Amino acid sequence: MNPGALLERARRAAGMTTQDVADRAGTSRPTVSSYEHGHKSPSLRTAQRLLEVAGHALDVTPLVHYAEHTTRRGRPFTVPDRLARLPLEAALGRFDVPLHLEWSGGRRHVDLADRHQRARFYETVLREGTEADLREHVDGALLVDLWDDLALPADIRAAWAPLIPPRATVAG
Repeated sequence: MNPGALLERARRAAGMTTQDVADRAGTSRPTVSSYEHGHKSPSLRTAQRLLEVAGHALDVTPLVHYAEHTTRRGRPFTVPDRLARLPLEAALGRFDVPLHLEWSGGRRHVDLADRHQRARFYETVLREGTEADLREHVDGALLVDLWDDLALPADIRAAWAPLIPPRATVAG
């Protein structure tokens, strides 16, 4: 995403106008507008300041790369090189399961806030999901929490296992 689009997205999410951001950041409305429209490029420090007045932080997130694997039966499945985190709304959201993941019947709804539904859905996505499905629906921390309860084929479990940290034991 380009810096202007990022600034505009943060401003809109905060319910602010370009004038609001300009006033709070100590700059002019035309300058904020020029950044948002890509006519000018803010320095990293300026972008950080503008994001902060809109209630956001500039953050660095590692890129996740995906590789396709094949089961012993020749079925493809996708595995990332690291676990990604999702925004809370996505990690615990409700939605219709995409048809390519629910091919055996009608459209099914899933509520990821329900641990049992999330576990069944994660099993399906890890077995049959695309890179886009993994990016959109699988939260790394929630996957780790569910890992021991998931029913997965051995080859899929083995491919994902290096990403799952061992459970820490708590001394009592």
